[in-house]
Amino acid sequence: MQNIRSRRRATTFALLGTSGLKGIFTLICTAVFGIGRSKFPSALWALEPPVLHTWDSKNRTGGMVQSGQTEQGAAMHWSRPLLFSALAAFLAFSPGCASGPKTSSAGAGTFSISVSPAQQTVTAGSATTYVVTITSSNNFKGTVNLGAAGVPSGASATFSPSSLNGGGSSTVMVSTASSTAAGTYTLTLTGTSVNLTHSVSATLAVNATGSAFSLSASPTQETVTAGASTHYSISVTPSNGFNQAVTLSLSGLPAGASGSLNPNPVPGGTGFSTLLVQTASTTPVGSSVLTVTGSGGGQSQMLPLPLNVIAPGQPIKTVFIILMENNNWSSIKGNATAPYINNTLLAMGSHAEQYFNPPGNHPSLPNYLWLEAGTNFGISDDNAPSSNHQSTTAHLVTLLKNANISWKSYDEDISGSSCPLTSSGKYAVKHNPFVYFDDVTNTLSTTSAYCIAHVRPYTELATDLQNNTVASYNFITPNLCNDMHDCSIATGDTWLANNIPMIMNSTAYQQGGVIFITWDEGEGGDGPIGMIVLSPMAKGAGYQNTVHYTHGSTLRTLEEIFHVTPLLGDAANQTDLRDLFASFP
Repeated sequence: MQNIRSRRRATTFALLGTSGLKGIFTLICTAVFGIGRSKFPSALWALEPPVLHTWDSKNRTGGMVQSGQTEQGAAMHWSRPLLFSALAAFLAFSPGCASGPKTSSAGAGTFSISVSPAQQTVTAGSATTYVVTITSSNNFKGTVNLGAAGVPSGASATFSPSSLNGGGSSTVMVSTASSTAAGTYTLTLTGTSVNLTHSVSATLAVNATGSAFSLSASPTQETVTAGASTHYSISVTPSNGFNQAVTLSLSGLPAGASGSLNPNPVPGGTGFSTLLVQTASTTPVGSSVLTVTGSGGGQSQMLPLPLNVIAPGQPIKTVFIILMENNNWSSIKGNATAPYINNTLLAMGSHAEQYFNPPGNHPSLPNYLWLEAGTNFGISDDNAPSSNHQSTTAHLVTLLKNANISWKSYDEDISGSSCPLTSSGKYAVKHNPFVYFDDVTNTLSTTSAYCIAHVRPYTELATDLQNNTVASYNFITPNLCNDMHDCSIATGDTWLANNIPMIMNSTAYQQGGVIFITWDEGEGGDGPIGMIVLSPMAKGAGYQNTVHYTHGSTLRTLEEIFHVTPLLGDAANQTDLRDLFASFP
């Protein structure tokens, strides 16, 4: 009987052949083991009879032929060690097992993690930064969550952004306390995606409290089209009485790019320097990390700055438009109370010198409607939707909705619990064009679900940017003070300084975003009023032109970016803003 069983097994293995066995072993590897090659021996030994071990001791003879057996039957009576060793070798080289188990829901790819610089020095009570870069391989597209360990007592580490999709760079700021003990620490910076975890080490040297300076930048990283320029604002911040000049230097520029720092040095150890990076059309596409080094008072600090160069012709994916109020360009440009606009935004962006509200189009509401529909519908007042609502569907956000393109309006000082059809506090309904259209509000319904879903409190923008869930088209309305309507130019400038970096540091902006900053109308006439364009695709670096533009030009530009038709109202008659871009649309 035993010999009969042996012959049956031998016949079964012979019939299966090599390809059949390979299929079985592949199934065993992927469906049963769920492990990599390094664990085959232990897994095989764990498979006790009857799965693999089916020969009893009476017939296990080290391969010798027994009386009454055929050679074929005896050949199946290998010793258990020899059998498992052979099977382990076969599995190890089998294509079905070679890659081991899948460890990421994003596919079979993986990622690597690196850090720059590898070492930083900071005085207790100050902060420093590193740049962590995630590089994908084998088409890895998963979300990598970032974390840090080994941070000294009293210190904290903050990643911006805290996760990366597929790859990219994140700036990690390590902030120490005055009580943080002096010493050298090893930080472990880790990226995790499902079952994949990779780490890299960085060194942090903490010096005892004393006079020192730190470096920071806004934005913390930039994206630029090859052939265009971009800009960082470098801040030198003293501590504990530091008052020495800080000399800045730059390294890590990609091929064909140049950089300048102005002013340099930064006197007295406090103030700002503008870093202008000019790329060439031949600058290779890809990511690099620039390093700004500051030296002064016998100390040195390094500031890593990620730079992403993209090819010309990349599409604009996300639009942010910010409406300020009631100031001519002549009141803004060169105004010492607007340092952020004049020293930062104009230096990094493109702007128009001859941008006007449509002729005689006053007061505010008609201009907001023009930006949405290319006409004022004959309205020449600021009355609420109850008297000025429109039944037409011929306006921008409905074209976007019909094309399955997302949109949102972010308004300061609204609750988000109802459709805001009336003014309240510093929220002015006349500055919210969308609620004047019946197809948005279900004809003046404060409970309109569509309106409530799309007209949201401005406070939600930060979370949406962090989660990379902003819409494709985002219309931003500051309140009556922050938009310069009721308060000073300085107030509006400060609001922009506090909020623009948040947008520019987002994935949505870095990967195909544009910010339009304009004013609703001229004061005492039709302008010129301001139009500033910030984008990786903009010409930037202070570029300006004298092309005649109006709000119809902006509407036409928006329709061309999103490829929606027909051109609405005056948009069909105006010149688009493409001259302000290095790559459009």
